[in-house]
Amino acid sequence: MTDEAKFKLGQVVRHRLFDFRGIIFDVDPLFNSTDEWYERIPEERRPSKDQPFYHLLAENEDKTTYIAYVSQQNLEKDHSKAPFNHPSVNLLFDGNDSEGNYIVRQSTN
Repeated sequence: MTDEAKFKLGQVVRHRLFDFRGIIFDVDPLFNSTDEWYERIPEERRPSKDQPFYHLLAENEDKTTYIAYVSQQNLEKDHSKAPFNHPSVNLLFDGNDSEGNYIVRQSTN
């Protein structure tokens, strides 16, 4: 059974198991990566493919920035309102809303 996406573009989330947070910039309704990527996850932690997966501009506590691909079951809303240092934030987003989520930049095409 497929879950509906619980989080939205621009929302700030935190990983439930690992110490990093991120801003959602894309959503796959179901798993959409390689089997090789999926198999690298330890079996006891491997999420179901039948749920939304999110692409994140991620940042860990050391302020290292990267792109992460995370299942819905491993995410929760982040309430810290701490700023992000990810270099792509300003390419994809135009500031924040009143709740601290990021506003998706509108295409100028």
